[in-house]
Parts: sequence; C-alpha cells; structure tokens
Amino acid sequence: MAAAKGAPTDALRKTSLVAGGFYLLTFVSIPTVALYRPVRDADYLVGTGSETPVVVGGALEVVVALACVGTAVALFPVLRRQGESRALGFVAARVVEATGILVGVAAILTIVGLRRAAAGSDALVTGQALVGLYDSMFLLSQSLVPAVNALLLGSLLYQFRLVPRVLPLLGLVGAPLLVASDVGVLFDLWDRLSPVTAVGALPIAFWEFSLGVYLIVEGLRPARGIAV
Repeated sequence: MAAAKGAPTDALRKTSLVAGGFYLLTFVSIPTVALYRPVRDADYLVGTGSETPVVVGGALEVVVALACVGTAVALFPVLRRQGESRALGFVAARVVEATGILVGVAAILTIVGLRRAAAGSDALVTGQALVGLYDSMFLLSQSLVPAVNALLLGSLLYQFRLVPRVLPLLGLVGAPLLVASDVGVLFDLWDRLSPVTAVGALPIAFWEFSLGVYLIVEGLRPARGIAV
C-alpha cells in the first residue's frame, strides 16, 4: 500500500527534477550577448579575428532551444491533467520559441560561413541583413514568446497551487512588462540591448530561474483545485 502511494509522488519528483534541470539549462545562453558582439561589427566579414566565440554562442543557443522543448515535454503529463488546452498551448509555444532560436542561430552561422568563404566586401550588406534577421527572431522567439509561456504555464501553476503562488505571480506580472518592452523595441523607442529592455526582461528571467531552482529543490506539489 505504501509503495502504491509513493509511486505517483516519485513520478512527480522525477518530473520536477527533469523540468527544473531543463529550465536552468536555458540560462547557458547568457554569454551570447558578448560572444556575438564581433558579428555586429560592420567589417566582420573581412576581418581577421577568431570565429570561435561566435560559433560557441551558436552552440549554446542550440542547447537552449532543445532545453525549451524539454521543459514543455517534461511538464506536459502533469499539466494536461489540470488544463489540457493550456498545456498544449504551452508545448506549442515552446516549440515555436525553439524554432525561432534555431532560425536565429542559422543566420549567425551563415555569417560565419560567408566569412570563411572569403565573400569579401560584396557580402557586407548580406551580413548586416542576417544580423537584422537574428535580432528579429530574438525579439519574437526569446522575448515575446516567453511572455506567452509565462501566461500559459503561470496560470496553471497558480490555479492549482503546483508551486508556491508567488512564483507564477512573477511570471504573470512580468509577461505584460516584457510585452511592453518588446513593443518599444518594435517601434524603435529603444534598442533591443538597451537598459530599458533589460529591466523589462528581468521579472520573466527571475521567474524562470526561480521556478527551475524550486522544481529541483522542492518539486511540484499535488494539484489542488478543479481541472478545466
């Protein structure tokens, strides 16, 4: 009887550990802001500096893309019992996020490929266009979509008290702030790398990091509430 009672709890604990690990893994891309800096140099394609930092940055973002999908896949079996529509929406949003990240990485690695091919000054405009593509994909996949993720996942965690409510509240409050920051970037009110954008992204970043730590240390709680 004790074993039967313990089985669901053990499964919930394993789910929490896996999901928490994936959440923390999404933070490995933080150095890419610095690693991609050489690419933003207008003369990068004809320069002689090392390509290694840019390639490493691309590899880190691939890891993030896979970890994004991993968080959704790990949590889906638990979330679907509380609200299948929102759970499916969360998985779909994570897949969209990962796809956007990979498209951005492809743009960056294409710039590296042009440099290796000694495309020369004729490709400078193409290189800057690819940087612009990366920035656009980042805005959509790593800034706007995480706000959607926070609303979908945060509402489920909050409603069914799967974690302390203060955690999803961070995401639910941070989502509109992040969207407002993105709108400012979209209308050229401030740059994607400006302090205003960084401040707007902090609540969501703190929400995801705190959730990852909590899932590993404490784990998901049994649901309380009415499934919808």
